[in-house]
Amino acid sequence: MTIKPWRATAIQVRSERASQAADNAAAADIIKRNQDRLIALIERACASDQKPDLVVFPEFAMQGPPLHMKVEEWIERACSSIPGPLTEPLQALAKREGIFIAGNMFEAPPEWPGRYFNSSFLIDDQGEVILNYRRVNTAAFPSVHDFMSDYLAVTDQDQVFPVVDTRLGRLALIPCGEIVIPEVARMMMMQGAEVILHPTNSKRTDAQEAAKLSRTTENMTYLVSANVAGPIGFSPDNTIPGGRSHILDHHGNTLAYEDGAEETIAVSAMIDVEQLRTDRRTDTGLSIHCCGRATKCTCLFIAPPSSIRPTLSATRRWSMWPRPRAISPPLAPILSAPASSIPYRRAQPSPWPPLLTRRVQ
Repeated sequence: MTIKPWRATAIQVRSERASQAADNAAAADIIKRNQDRLIALIERACASDQKPDLVVFPEFAMQGPPLHMKVEEWIERACSSIPGPLTEPLQALAKREGIFIAGNMFEAPPEWPGRYFNSSFLIDDQGEVILNYRRVNTAAFPSVHDFMSDYLAVTDQDQVFPVVDTRLGRLALIPCGEIVIPEVARMMMMQGAEVILHPTNSKRTDAQEAAKLSRTTENMTYLVSANVAGPIGFSPDNTIPGGRSHILDHHGNTLAYEDGAEETIAVSAMIDVEQLRTDRRTDTGLSIHCCGRATKCTCLFIAPPSSIRPTLSATRRWSMWPRPRAISPPLAPILSAPASSIPYRRAQPSPWPPLLTRRVQ
């Protein structure tokens, strides 16, 4: 099926912090105000002459961050399930307007009591939550990485870095500062991601702005980045502004940008997935994927040496050093044969065996 160009809009919205409320009742009022403000901006975008097919709103825009709060306190004050009471009004709006809505919130899933996650979710145009990425690499929050073995016992490995196939193309979500970790976007690209949706809540840094550009070009993906208006969540004195919502194409070209930190729906652009798929082909000379020959790095992706050194066994062979379960052999087919947009060059065999064992001379 041919995908016609479609419109994406970054919703740059102000956000109050539930963590600074006097009590849980006051926090609930703050969350409701944030939610109402967000819905009003999305409705305004839908009523404009540039109605979006998809919107992205900022990281934890409805709750703010858990400043100086213990895990159990934050769960009681602000967290809920996905889907749940915070997503339900957005689900109804998505279905009513026939649009996709992507965003982020703190989730407390009932299947993992006593834990919360920084979760990025996607609602389709039928009002269903079709993707939920629980952030793996966090600076200060709990993560599924804290108990990865237990998490993988009940979660498919391809859902650790999930990608969903939709009528708009193959979509994935990466929140805030995780955009500076190249492996996350690469894992999603290797599972077919064509558009990265980036809810963020961040101050201006050269590192993050460079990372947005790098992730789009090295993976040949579109990026739709929505930041908060007004002060960022991690500025309790309200002195550090947000802004800089940004849409880039798969060559790193800016399609829409807002440098200021005012509320706006003006960061909006057309996404041409069919052009991306054409440019990823081997016969265009434009495909970073083919020029990069990522399959030659498969062995290191499967078993990164980092600071852990292999040990010499009694049989005089280099034995496999410990591998975290998250990058165990079931991911090898993805890493050795990326499932990016078809047509794609057939992956060549890795020059090393899967377990990376070598004879010591």
